[in-house]
Amino acid sequence: MGMRKSRAVSSRRTIRDFSRFVSRFKARFYARYRMQIIMRERGGIRFQDHKGRSYINCHCNGGVFNLGHQNPVIRQALEEALRSGLDIGNHHLISDGRARLARELVVSTRSRKSWPPSGLAKCVFGVSGGEAVDLAIKLARAYSGRDRIVSLRGGYHGHTGLAVASGDAAYREPFRSALPHFEQIDLEQLEHIEDQLDENTAAFILETVPATLGMPVITEQTMRHVRQVCDQKGVTLILDEIQTGLGRTGEFWAFQHYGILPDIMVTGKGLSGGIYPMAATLFSKKYENIFKGDPFIHISTFGGSEVGCAVSLAVLQIIQSPGFLETVRQRAQYFAGELQALVNTTDGPLIEVRQLGLFMGLVFSDHYTCLTMLKALLSNGIFTVYANNDKRVLQFLPPLILSANEAAEIVARLRQSLADLDSLRYRVLKKTLKVIGA
Repeated sequence: MGMRKSRAVSSRRTIRDFSRFVSRFKARFYARYRMQIIMRERGGIRFQDHKGRSYINCHCNGGVFNLGHQNPVIRQALEEALRSGLDIGNHHLISDGRARLARELVVSTRSRKSWPPSGLAKCVFGVSGGEAVDLAIKLARAYSGRDRIVSLRGGYHGHTGLAVASGDAAYREPFRSALPHFEQIDLEQLEHIEDQLDENTAAFILETVPATLGMPVITEQTMRHVRQVCDQKGVTLILDEIQTGLGRTGEFWAFQHYGILPDIMVTGKGLSGGIYPMAATLFSKKYENIFKGDPFIHISTFGGSEVGCAVSLAVLQIIQSPGFLETVRQRAQYFAGELQALVNTTDGPLIEVRQLGLFMGLVFSDHYTCLTMLKALLSNGIFTVYANNDKRVLQFLPPLILSANEAAEIVARLRQSLADLDSLRYRVLKKTLKVIGA
């Protein structure tokens, strides 16, 4: 009893200190939606909160926990790196880890459908996805001598300077981060993107599947058209694979579903193994001459740290292991059938499933229903979040390591949560959300 009381006091203090010293507005948001979750024990596909309640992580921080929490292979790689004497290293010097990881990442972009295999050629490391996007935009401008950057309205590429400028206005305007020469187009305009790219366009940047926009899956025909138009107009195609890459869609990189190759690709999140922050910008050989005059024109103090490279190499080792991607595809096929059955039988709240591999979006009839479903899922031990620029959509990204039984457990909890929406408790919650204008 004493231990439980002590933990309760500690949790209350944590919530109070979070409000006082981190963000009272976030604290208020969590309280409003009864999402005052403090993560405690964690492992595999699950984590526990401060009250001992267990959740299956079906968001994975956008892919950070693709390989689960506290993956033993990744932990061992970090521990062995530290025991061997590695640390951050020196970004001015040559590094075994950076050389090996760069080679593995470059090779992973090569297409199995062409011979000789085509792929990206060079890799520069950073710490965050935003940092990787910033470099991608700098490369496109330096190479082309052009200024204009085109992106999707409702998209998201990070919160750093150039990255936030390429994202939705909701992220730019509060910080007065709008920059000249950044313009956005609607998703529907991709089919006629030739009308949107002019002679001053340096780059078009796109998430291969736009997560924050609600996870619409772009058709192969449209993606190939975008690639063709960028080639014709001399525009750099930057694909943001921070959430969709590293096996999430059943291919190593999501762009490999489409048989295209970007000029520049950015990755992050899952490269960390959930343990050490890592990101990378990969680009084709033609951009290398940007560094000819000054090879240190872009550096990152912590980018490609030696212990971080050990972690990321372990991540790639797991993804490249025999049968791993095939298992991801099998799990995706299972979810496709089960989720579509729920769409067909629920007659109302769940109206569509958007899916590429295990990158899934559950579309509800309106955003009040979606927020109510979010709470129902939490009550049934499923943690996820909504797509910030389309709040009708729940992002559904279970860990890639889940077993067949765990996949069935997720579906059962999802089915129960949908059934719960008809109860008085959740009808009242939905009405309350409408009243407060959530």
